[in-house]
Amino acid sequence: MRFLHLRCVAGGAGWLGSASLLALVATPGVAFAQATAETATSAESTFGEIIVRARMQNETLQDVPVTVSVVGGEEIERYSFNQIAQVVSRVPTLNVQVGGSGSGGQLSLRGVGSSNISAAFDSAVALDYDGVQVSTMRMLQTGFFDVAQIEVLRGPQSLYFGKSASAGVFAIKSADPTPKWEAGVNASWEFEEKGWLVGGFVSGPLTDTLGIRFAGQINDISEFQKLQPGTPAANQTRGLKYLMGRVTLQWDPDPGLNANLKLQYTRFENDGAIGTAEVFCGKNGVADPIVLLQGNIAIPAGYNCNVFDQRYFLVDASRALAPGVPLPSRAAGRNGVPFGETDLFFARLKWDAKLNDRFTLSSVTGFLDLDAVDFDSYSYGGIGPASTTIPAPSPPFPPGSTLPVSLVAPALAANNAPGSPQGMGTSDPNNKLTQLTQEIRLASEFSGRFNFMLGAFYEWRKFTFDTAQNGVNISIISPDPTRNLLGGGVAPGTGYTFDWNKIHLTKTEAISLFGSLTFDITDTLQLSGGVRWTDERKVQTISVPYVHNLLAYVADPGGSGLFVPSPTFLQSGYFSGPIRFSDSNWSPEVTLRYQPSSDLTLFAAFKTGFKSGGIDNSALPSNALRGLASSDPAVVEATKRSLIFDSETAIGGEVGIKSQLADRRLTLNATGYWYVFDDLQVQNFNAFQVQFVTTNAGQVTTRGVDLFAGWNTPIEGLVLSGNLSFLDAKYTDAFIQPGDDGILGTPDDVDLNGRRASQAPKVAGNVAADWVAPISSGLQLVFGGNLAFNSGYLTDEATLDEDYFQRRFITLDSTIGIGSRDGRWQLSLIGVNLTDKIYVITSGNRPFLAPAGGRLPRGDDVILTQNRGRQLFVEGRFRF
Repeated sequence: MRFLHLRCVAGGAGWLGSASLLALVATPGVAFAQATAETATSAESTFGEIIVRARMQNETLQDVPVTVSVVGGEEIERYSFNQIAQVVSRVPTLNVQVGGSGSGGQLSLRGVGSSNISAAFDSAVALDYDGVQVSTMRMLQTGFFDVAQIEVLRGPQSLYFGKSASAGVFAIKSADPTPKWEAGVNASWEFEEKGWLVGGFVSGPLTDTLGIRFAGQINDISEFQKLQPGTPAANQTRGLKYLMGRVTLQWDPDPGLNANLKLQYTRFENDGAIGTAEVFCGKNGVADPIVLLQGNIAIPAGYNCNVFDQRYFLVDASRALAPGVPLPSRAAGRNGVPFGETDLFFARLKWDAKLNDRFTLSSVTGFLDLDAVDFDSYSYGGIGPASTTIPAPSPPFPPGSTLPVSLVAPALAANNAPGSPQGMGTSDPNNKLTQLTQEIRLASEFSGRFNFMLGAFYEWRKFTFDTAQNGVNISIISPDPTRNLLGGGVAPGTGYTFDWNKIHLTKTEAISLFGSLTFDITDTLQLSGGVRWTDERKVQTISVPYVHNLLAYVADPGGSGLFVPSPTFLQSGYFSGPIRFSDSNWSPEVTLRYQPSSDLTLFAAFKTGFKSGGIDNSALPSNALRGLASSDPAVVEATKRSLIFDSETAIGGEVGIKSQLADRRLTLNATGYWYVFDDLQVQNFNAFQVQFVTTNAGQVTTRGVDLFAGWNTPIEGLVLSGNLSFLDAKYTDAFIQPGDDGILGTPDDVDLNGRRASQAPKVAGNVAADWVAPISSGLQLVFGGNLAFNSGYLTDEATLDEDYFQRRFITLDSTIGIGSRDGRWQLSLIGVNLTDKIYVITSGNRPFLAPAGGRLPRGDDVILTQNRGRQLFVEGRFRF
């Protein structure tokens, strides 16, 4: 077997490689032995015979009038990719963040994406998994394996991919059964993170018409994160574990009918949800304390302010908070040690039926069931002993001293030894998702100049965000106590140590109708276009089964010694009733393609995009939610409106050229684009008010140019390529963000109009070389290397404080291996990020900072989510 080598290179999150990418680089061979009609590739030594389905039909990468980047399965194997985040170094303008307790991940392209903080947002870059649009970014956490091809479509793709593709599409295609029996095993050891991986597949025909493929993989990384010396944590290294299995059935009873069924299960475990997050100590250069109880308690942060040493200060939960909320909670009883567990079942049935010589009917049915729970401390630090900031009276206390902690926070004082873990802001979210989707398409195959496609899409999903949280950390005073109420009655204590438990249940129902038409004006000029209509409805209920009684009740102002409901927080048992959102949209698209020869394609496209709004699930259980039960309809409506974020739309276009010269050994491609995004959905965290801010940005404009060059050199097996991209993405309308006080309309508000968008470098690109060189009649040497560069970018989505700017950086990946020329075996040494360059992907203010005007200096520490450091693999692959 000979391989089609797909080469893509870059520098990581936010890097700009370029158009059509290194997957255009096709060295001699066949991309995948298991290639079906959907992913078939040519054995010719050319750059342009890769098949993509950017318009829901098989087209070569050089012919399709869409800006597409492709990474092949051989490329993924070559560099031992076991996480989606590693693909960013191969795809232009792509940014991937994996982790967090909200959506669990983030995808962005060309400086446009959706926050990973909230699980309420759909992704602006749609995640398409084997033809199914997956609504949870936690799919990013479960890794990927046995991949046949990855396609990244940049710019709005609403016509063919639906309602949540306003900025692009990230599509993963897994491998299918092979026409002959084959088996493969691969195993690797990674030296830096101490990780091992074993995977394999068995594939072949059961009958003349039925094929099957079994694939599985186990990945165990013991030192994904190494903690800073002295970190008060049970696990001094944090690890990851993946267990994945998939079975695929391919049925081809006759030339006009085929069906493909995939069933996949993934189990993912980690030692905490935070991931590779460091803390930047801001302009004041010090680790700001964790400030609680309105500034009355200060806990030393503990971290060393060295943000690039790859030593993390991720502490266990304070013993005052560790018992949790057993409702039940999988975190309760673990003594405050962070962890994460995800179980995901995915099923997809795809079939195509040729009704006659003119029409083909296609169907894709998808089902996903997710159950994910994690626990971590989102103060990002905290080590005993804590102290108070309240001045003590003298006498009886020494002059200049503060009150003892035992008088302010008795439960904290009982576990306040030097070096003790004092992780605050603990969160124990359980995310449950059930999703069912159905798409059906009718496509014509006329011999004339006209062809069309008509389709319908339906989605139903139920998402439960059940989370216990410590936003106030009131249990440092006492676990939930009993309260005797004014007027009679008792609020029984539970002994729980979380501030509250709240449940957001959101049900979504969406339907889309779409149609496209292609008209061959001449043999070289084609006009295509269409429109998608989408109607989406969501309903959410909020229930709060538990609120800590120290928050839910306050002392009777009349001095009775009894308690009355708090004017700030809800009481246990709150239920909101239904909160509804609905929206509809028309998204048209028109493309003109000119092909004067088979080696030249020119195109111009007008496109629009749409991503539905919804209902925020980050609302705190404050009395603001009582407005939903008001007798005044205006108050009810205003309260609902405060929880709703609007839909996001995009409009713009692009022009491009794809060309091949010198007998198709030289490929030169270029794309220029301009898009305007209105009401971009944004969420940030106010570190001083300890609350989320969910809103719509006024407008973001992105424009730029992507360039690609690839050369199939005269030297046998040697391929050179390069990418260069220019991007200008910024806010182009008023976008007011609240300052420290968290309230709009106050003097510390900030207008982001004119500010650059995040993860949007002005210039980025790469140079790459790949060489498959025969060294004997039976052996070959395989070499690959890429150098990627990035000019730098802002890392926060929409600042509430000082911006953090990631400066320019360069990364280097390389692989060298020896193997049989028939592909039966290969031994490789693989280096990812060989220079060990650490850069920042996203950033945001650290929770529990001291505000201005208090007893402590204003805090300015920033959380930086970073890439992984250097990885060195030794790997063996065998095919039978």
